[in-house]
Amino acid sequence: MAETDTNTFDFVVNDANELMLLIHAQDTEAKNARLELNADENSALLIRNETSELLLEGLPDDIVDSLLEADALMVCEIKVGETDDDSEIVNAYEAEVEI
Repeated sequence: MAETDTNTFDFVVNDANELMLLIHAQDTEAKNARLELNADENSALLIRNETSELLLEGLPDDIVDSLLEADALMVCEIKVGETDDDSEIVNAYEAEVEI
């Protein structure tokens, strides 16, 4: 994830073979988060709360396929430090996946 672009995101698969979304830490707390997937456009809209959204564009086909099969997605918000060791997860939550 780039340090300067707060719209940067990445998908990773954890040790339990579950898909996770990594984003930069946001200013507000997530509440009733959901991910609205647009498989035709390879994009999704992460709605964190009533006032905070993040558009995810250019999703790889394998990520879209995984999201089509998922009921929920783990989202981790990361505060990026000067080095990888200084970076930390400051918020983690599940977002319901809607197609």
